[in-house]
Amino acid sequence: MSVPDPHPGMPYPGPPRDGAGPSDGLLPGAPPAPGTVDDSWRRVSVISPLVRGWIALAAIAFFFGRDWFEGLFGPGAREGLPGALGIGLTIALILGLVVLIALGFLVSWYFTRYQVTAEYVRVNSGVLFRQNRQARLDRVQAIDVVQPFLARIFGLAELKFEVADAGESAVRLAFLRLTEAQQLRATILARASGASVAPDASGGIAEAPEREVVAVPSGRVIGAVLLSGTTVLLLTAVVIVATVTVVYRTPFAAPTLIPMALGVAGAYWSALNSGYNFRAALSPDGIRVRYGLLDTRAQTVPPGRVQAVGIDQPLLWRLKGWYRINANVAGYGAGAPGEGQARATLLPVGTRAEVFAILALVLPDPGTVRPLEVFSAGLDASGAAEGFTTAPRRARWLAPLTWRRSGFAVTGTALLVRSGFFHRRLAVVPHERTQSLSLHQGPLERALRVMELQLQTTPGPVAPSLSHIDETAALELFSGQARRAAEARRRSIPEQWMKPIQQPSGAVMPPPPSYGPPGAGFEPHEPPDSPPRDQGAPVQPPPVQPPPDQPPPVQPPPDQSPLDQPNRQQIPEGPGTHEQR
Repeated sequence: MSVPDPHPGMPYPGPPRDGAGPSDGLLPGAPPAPGTVDDSWRRVSVISPLVRGWIALAAIAFFFGRDWFEGLFGPGAREGLPGALGIGLTIALILGLVVLIALGFLVSWYFTRYQVTAEYVRVNSGVLFRQNRQARLDRVQAIDVVQPFLARIFGLAELKFEVADAGESAVRLAFLRLTEAQQLRATILARASGASVAPDASGGIAEAPEREVVAVPSGRVIGAVLLSGTTVLLLTAVVIVATVTVVYRTPFAAPTLIPMALGVAGAYWSALNSGYNFRAALSPDGIRVRYGLLDTRAQTVPPGRVQAVGIDQPLLWRLKGWYRINANVAGYGAGAPGEGQARATLLPVGTRAEVFAILALVLPDPGTVRPLEVFSAGLDASGAAEGFTTAPRRARWLAPLTWRRSGFAVTGTALLVRSGFFHRRLAVVPHERTQSLSLHQGPLERALRVMELQLQTTPGPVAPSLSHIDETAALELFSGQARRAAEARRRSIPEQWMKPIQQPSGAVMPPPPSYGPPGAGFEPHEPPDSPPRDQGAPVQPPPVQPPPDQPPPVQPPPDQSPLDQPNRQQIPEGPGTHEQR
């Protein structure tokens, strides 16, 4: 739920761009403001058909050329046909087919246009069957600038504009010049954020400044790949095949390793390509992530778009103290398995200090005065340390290894869920991003008086789930988390994250948030004159001043909360009540 703007119409006085003064609050170098925005339709680069269709052209040329050359020079070749004439005819036919396909791609390029307005991004495509796609700027979840290997050679890039549809990209522009794609991304993010732009500026909006937070060395990425479960699987298969070959004295078991070797090589390449040259930075536009070996990708996730964060540590990574961070972002969940996993990665492999740095970007206010101790307990501790509620002792009959580690902790801003014995996992879900909760109890769990609680967010690699929790604690968490989620949504930042925010003038790029050095207390931010978090008092928007000719609006009594207004109804559910608009 968006918080009303306390200063409607006031330009954003944030970080200046292109040398603007910090007090003018405008973004110079920007297209005209709403009302004079350039709404013209544009086309992608004319080289786009070649970049998009080179694989198809190469495949057709290979297969058809191979058949023709085999027919010309093979044992069944027709006698009497001159070799030069046959080769020339083959080349002419292949070139004609390539030209026809290229013309088809060129016609498709001609009918593909895009438009960026103050509120929407529109793309029209198709020749026989027209397709019109439209996405609202204030619903943007992430913007990716992708450069496949061939596109990098020509200096082109593909722009992917993600919205909260849990499906494929709402808009894909392939391909634009790299500078044009970066400028278009900056324009979309500036308009989506609600920042004011200079009405008399010419040209496009320059990219916002950024501050690098994490850089992953390539040697660490290679080490993480070698210490992954894929290596364990490969070594196990080699031992089994070698044992069968020696015991039964047959060489036929060795070829069975070929398909597995190909799969392992693909897994190694995917992990290396998605972690090579990894950089994470903070900017006013949100979290920026860059990575890639041959195909490079630059992702920008605006503030408040991360729905859940998952930190996991495989067994072999404990030797080096490494962790991996994934995130649920709307629009990233339904991609291809390998691509979706790479796009949802905020840190492919990192130390504990880098984990805390990324967490501080996603959750600047951890809601506790001991963030380092609480998150450390979630990463590798077990038992009731730092306020964690674990499974009761009777749950050991269902989970003899994990019952002491399975548990949860609640802070003022997020719910922490930890699990796993060999493969440790910690899920962090901001209260305002909790979409729904569900309780499950089978016959054995009912006999042991334990329950399972699941939290639903947007599709992605993070699936928070609590197993074998005492049923009383599970019911209390179920009802309490529903109230905390409703209250946090009323306090959450608006869709246009820059519109109500005021920053002190002169700050070009604020330092990234941090949880402080180990052992130092961290006071979560509270606005002046605000009630403590545990009281759950909602943030009241500023009163609306009525026109002089109208009476002032009727205000509720001071002792009456907005939750008691007659437009809300109480729905009883079990031991507690859930509020629903």
